[in-house]
Amino acid sequence: MISYPNINPIAVSLGPIQVHWYGLMYLIGFIAGWWLGRIRAKKPQSGWTQEQVDDLLFYIVLGIILGGRIGYMLFYSFDYLIENPLSVFKVWQGGMSFHGGLLGVLTAMGIYAYKTGKLYFQVTDFIAPLIPIGLGTGRIGNFINGELWGKVTTLPWGIVFPDPRAGDLPRHPSQLYEASLEGLILFLILWFFSAKKRPTKAVSGLFLTCYGVFRFAVEFVRIPDSQLGYLAFNWLTMGQILSLPMITLGIALFGWAYLKRTS
Repeated sequence: MISYPNINPIAVSLGPIQVHWYGLMYLIGFIAGWWLGRIRAKKPQSGWTQEQVDDLLFYIVLGIILGGRIGYMLFYSFDYLIENPLSVFKVWQGGMSFHGGLLGVLTAMGIYAYKTGKLYFQVTDFIAPLIPIGLGTGRIGNFINGELWGKVTTLPWGIVFPDPRAGDLPRHPSQLYEASLEGLILFLILWFFSAKKRPTKAVSGLFLTCYGVFRFAVEFVRIPDSQLGYLAFNWLTMGQILSLPMITLGIALFGWAYLKRTS
């Protein structure tokens, strides 16, 4: 068993102002994505300028925050949302959904593509390799908060989390599994795959497929949201249900990209 590090969720406290590690992790992810995007934009014939990357960041941030919050309320707290419609604006109470954030970003990218005259999948192919770093840092933020822990385990890296609801038994650090798979590994796959010119839609398809598979797998050891529990078979979670369309669409886009190129 590994001891939980007991990191204070509040990174900096300046009087009434408190800066949480979770928020800082999001900020680090945004900055890293912006920096990597500017690096890619410098490549010859990238089709992008660094100024366009700067503008793109605004749309990404807006899509993640609005989509993530609205998606969480719709997918995971719909009954509470119906009873308390204004709760969707209470972002300080927590509750963000990756799948909602993805839909928000995809919508924002559509607006960006329309305004700039770029092809939609040209935009999504460009941003796909930039997203995993933010996913990884966000999961580290979850770990620091001691939330979204996994099932009880006897494996030597099990951790006893401080939340009383987690009990006294070691559990899977599922946040770190996701940080590794959805963050580091997904980043490496997409970054090196996209380093060479690929057919349009291929990078986007690979992102959707890999993320969906990684998330579906981790859900087997992650405790589902308490207000939902398991939806079927005593193992199927909302995260898995939302990941299935991603996997299907990702495979379709990837196949379409290469079939179109060879036709």
